[in-house]
Amino acid sequence: TLDAEQIHFEKYDLTADDLKKIPADFICAASPDHVKDGYDAVQYLKELYTKTIAFEFQHVSDLGEKQWLTDMVETGSMFPEITKEKKSLLLKRLTEVENFEKFLHRTYVGQKRFSIEGLDTLVPIVDELISEAVQDGAFNVNIAMAHRGRLNVLAHVLGKPYEVIFSEFQHSPNKDLVPSEGSIGINYGWTGDVKYHLGLDKQITKENTQKARITLANNPSHLEVVSPISVGYSRAAQEDRTKAGYPVQDITGSMAILIHGDAAFPGEGIVPETLNLSRLRGYQTGGSIHIIANNMIGFTTESEDSRSTRYASDLAKGFEVPIVHVNADDPEACLAAVALAYKYRKEFKKDFLIDLIGYRRFGHNEMDEPLVTQPQMYALIHQHKTQKEIYGELLLKNNDISQEEIDDIEKQVDSRLTEAYSRVSGDKPVEGAECNPPETVEHGLPKIETAVAEDELKKINEELVQWPEGFTVNKKLGRILTRRLDSFTENGKIDWAHAETLAFASILSDGTPIRLTGQDSERGTFAQRNIVLHDSENGQTYSPLHKLESAKASFAVHNSPLTETAVVGFEYGYNVFAPETLVLWEGQFGDFANTAQVMFDQFIAAGRAKWGQKSGLVMLLPHGYEGQGPEHSSARLERFLSLAAENNWTVANLSSAAQYFHILRRQAKILEMDEVRPLVLMTPKSLLRNQVMASEVSAFTEGEFQTYIEQPGLGENPDHVERIVFCTGKLAVELSGRISSEENLDWLHVIRIEEIYPFPFEEIQKVMKKYPNLKEIIWLQEEPKNMGAWNFVEPRLNAAAPHGLNVSYIGRKRRSSPAEGDPTVH
Repeated sequence: TLDAEQIHFEKYDLTADDLKKIPADFICAASPDHVKDGYDAVQYLKELYTKTIAFEFQHVSDLGEKQWLTDMVETGSMFPEITKEKKSLLLKRLTEVENFEKFLHRTYVGQKRFSIEGLDTLVPIVDELISEAVQDGAFNVNIAMAHRGRLNVLAHVLGKPYEVIFSEFQHSPNKDLVPSEGSIGINYGWTGDVKYHLGLDKQITKENTQKARITLANNPSHLEVVSPISVGYSRAAQEDRTKAGYPVQDITGSMAILIHGDAAFPGEGIVPETLNLSRLRGYQTGGSIHIIANNMIGFTTESEDSRSTRYASDLAKGFEVPIVHVNADDPEACLAAVALAYKYRKEFKKDFLIDLIGYRRFGHNEMDEPLVTQPQMYALIHQHKTQKEIYGELLLKNNDISQEEIDDIEKQVDSRLTEAYSRVSGDKPVEGAECNPPETVEHGLPKIETAVAEDELKKINEELVQWPEGFTVNKKLGRILTRRLDSFTENGKIDWAHAETLAFASILSDGTPIRLTGQDSERGTFAQRNIVLHDSENGQTYSPLHKLESAKASFAVHNSPLTETAVVGFEYGYNVFAPETLVLWEGQFGDFANTAQVMFDQFIAAGRAKWGQKSGLVMLLPHGYEGQGPEHSSARLERFLSLAAENNWTVANLSSAAQYFHILRRQAKILEMDEVRPLVLMTPKSLLRNQVMASEVSAFTEGEFQTYIEQPGLGENPDHVERIVFCTGKLAVELSGRISSEENLDWLHVIRIEEIYPFPFEEIQKVMKKYPNLKEIIWLQEEPKNMGAWNFVEPRLNAAAPHGLNVSYIGRKRRSSPAEGDPTVH
């Protein structure tokens, strides 16, 4: 603990006269001109460091950065000159913030709104950051925040009309306003969300600034998970994807503002995951501005029970992020913190953190009584003046404003609120109110042509096995890649990884950008991809996809950090903000995808139904039972199927390389259609090089994606078929490999379900009707009975089956663990 006596020079037997004999720069090298001697320097430093703003820079290891930060503080450069006009505007903003909350409090008694009161200055802080960025040429600013203060930010930063916000608290007949009436009511594909989760996209045009897109990301109540999504937004906004090679990034074009809670920042693991992305090649955005909205409590839990560090911000020290702590009751100090944060980000292209320390005037929500659990704290808070009152009194004292001007501001703000409220019950059009329902996906995909002409595919294939003169490819790998030329000869076949590369190349030729990330994705977990080559002599890298003659768009591939949640969130955000881009995230093994379950549940599966937020994100999840134990066998197919409804995504488990080629090309072609949806793909491991899974060239040049595949050679005599076995993925391939053309299997048919959701019900029903003597329908799977696709397909197969037949199950019994740990038992 700091001993306050140590800052008094008398403690060291010094007098004022002693200090006046010492040059000012001996004590404060960067002191401004009005500091004449050592005594002045001591008083100046006391004024800087013992008031309403404090600094933590010592953990920054770069001496140049540390000196720059110190100079910015001690020269006074971080403290902007605030004119009387700006002070008046600042007071008006605080009045808008406070009076809006009070209006909601008395008008909608007991309704949840998660008031900002006690941290009112958060709004002018965000205002100022946006203004600085846009004036510097940014065309996009992305904001991530939780529910606390969100309605206020929506109203005053993004300009969401009061009428629309009020209509979310009450019934309104106005068709422009209400998301709970008429055509905007809950319907197929649209559930909506509570008002304090909603985001907003806003185009702003202000005097002396360019147009800019300001986005407050939609957010669930899962604290902090939206942060990597907003950073993904910014990376997408910064990149030009219109030319071959890696995208061209301009970090000045977009900035992310990430608003955290003081309990959530040290408490949620997604925070360090996101901080870790900040300087990585595939994820950096030139720095985010972090703000901890610090009300010194988490629901009812105080800091001694919620963190093991002194400050809520201490976690950021491990990433060498500079920190400023500022008292929310001092709006001008808050603007100084903004000035330092923004200038640092501009100068060093790194993250900065503002710890905005205030309080929470009411309970966690408006139905809570905080005096029950924090009686002493709330006894003080109830006596404490608001930030509007404190700042108004300061301006009056300094003759920066008159009482008449303050009264006029109050009248203007209250009049606007009252007028807006009166319009909610009317039916007159409300300017700026756009409350249209999102497009729903009521039907499956239209027919998509995905085949590529043989001469075009062959030319692409030849380019993909070329590298620059003098570039030394690993000999073994070089031989493997060169053998891909043989695929276009008689009896040649294309395996899974080869099909993927051809799909990527053809998609780039069509003008669709691609971004692929994941742990070890450049090489591939199973050494199958090798899409980035490494020179054996000097370690330099080269990707043939970057030099493809026909490519009309960028190709980005990055090995991700050992992180699932933040990376999946980042890629989802990137995809939402760059909807024309085919974005793929690959799990190292599908088993590890559940670390990102919150992203699947809250955003990818439900984002469209809650917020009308479209996504075409592709998730590649290695899946298959091969005796590798419970951590390297299952991508938990059943979980993705349990979330499947309203055409919210496609879930597939494929049995051939050509099918993979076609589904990737189909996904690329639907990205900007209303029917776009994410793709969850179970991908192979041991079958990557399997010749049964490999496909002939004709399957790429003449075929298309098939939602199901009938086993070739079976079912040719419909009257003889008595049993149909349905299966999917790896087991379907293995079963196909065991069926001999020499056996008489007229009684058997095997059908592979390739696209499990949406389930091809009508097609399967039509197939089964072809077999008049059908006696038995079987579902065969490798997963335990309570996992895999069984629980999903059983009712659908039963509904599609001829009258009187029910599907039977063959597979592992119910298990709590997905797979055996002993290869022999497997």
